[in-house]
Amino acid sequence: VILLTNQLKMGKGFGNLAYVRNQIWFTLSPYEQRPFAKAIKTGLPNTLRRITEEAPYVLPPLLLGYAIYSWTTSEAHRRSRKEYQAIHGGGH
Repeated sequence: VILLTNQLKMGKGFGNLAYVRNQIWFTLSPYEQRPFAKAIKTGLPNTLRRITEEAPYVLPPLLLGYAIYSWTTSEAHRRSRKEYQAIHGGGH
């Protein structure tokens, strides 16, 4: 806050607080840009390659987690039936 008020007192506004030397800016017109120039030709194969490279690291934990989840839900449903609770003495 002190720096900003001191700079404003010297007559400089925001954006003109410093003078930068030896800096070159290169810009390209929005009409000259091609954002999807090679998206299908190179982007899609690259995406598929990256997915196939990462699959061995990602899929086993996901499949194990799904197997555990499906087993626990089916076991919970099985144990909540009347027949199971009558045999094993569960319930109220």
